[in-house]
Amino acid sequence: MSTSDTTPMTQPVASPSLRGILCLVGGATVFSLQDVVIKMMSGGYPLSQVLTLRCVIAFVPLYFLLRFGGGGLRALNSQRLPLLLVRAALLLVAYTTYYLAMATLPLAVVVALFFAAPLFIVVLAQPYLGERVNGTQVLAVSVGFVGVIVICRPGGDLLDPAAFLAILSALVYGMAALLARKMGDTESGAVMAIYQNVIFLAGAMVIAMITNAGTDLSIAVEHRSLTFLLRPWVMPGLTDFLLIASTGLVGACGSFLLTQAYRLAEANVVAPFEYASIPIATMFGWAIWNEVPDRYTLIGIALIIGAGLYVLRSKRKTA
Repeated sequence: MSTSDTTPMTQPVASPSLRGILCLVGGATVFSLQDVVIKMMSGGYPLSQVLTLRCVIAFVPLYFLLRFGGGGLRALNSQRLPLLLVRAALLLVAYTTYYLAMATLPLAVVVALFFAAPLFIVVLAQPYLGERVNGTQVLAVSVGFVGVIVICRPGGDLLDPAAFLAILSALVYGMAALLARKMGDTESGAVMAIYQNVIFLAGAMVIAMITNAGTDLSIAVEHRSLTFLLRPWVMPGLTDFLLIASTGLVGACGSFLLTQAYRLAEANVVAPFEYASIPIATMFGWAIWNEVPDRYTLIGIALIIGAGLYVLRSKRKTA
């Protein structure tokens, strides 16, 4: 009897939770690739040039995202325009400081410090949104901040101004996340992303006008983060141009995967897997720049991840 005459066997279908987890880990990997490209470009190009090209390219996928899943162009005419602009400005500061820190510190360290953002969100949730924070959550946040201190090691070799940039990035990102939660009932993710991209582009152009005014401001500084910020624009080769341009598409792809993750599965199921970004960044840092975290960095990372997971678990119980 031929196989066409038999009853087809049922193929196993991955559960929504598993698909959500895979999408989230895929998104974390994609965003890590973007970080790798930006860190690679930080040695020869200015941040404003990288951001400008990234934003211009990102408008293409964002337009289709808005048109087919975000309410169309009419959705941009929002009653909450001031809040959208404030959130976008906060994210401009968050990502600018994040990328500047990346130019100096190992990739895994920057990503780990950035993941203090959920801890800041817990601290700010009560004054921002009136959400209750219990004693165990406060304790978990305290443990997480101890992890931040362990990574930075005051008095040690890693206490670099760039570490404060990464921590500032986490704080400001947390503020922007709370604003997003506040607007989530009326504004789509696509609308928020469009305004974010517009403000990013405007901010990058302002920085570019200052740093390309005629004097190379980067000559007067030695710190790699400041050099990345103040360096004037240079003409990129084809390979570098394509790499920088890819960050716009990569960012859009990563955002789509993260959105899909939270659409397919419950947030409490997939959110802990956001911490996959830290080992992924560690692997990229080791493979490309031979950045091997020491034991203190690993201890600090473990404390931050443990605190974040506990906060997520306690919120799930509360819900």
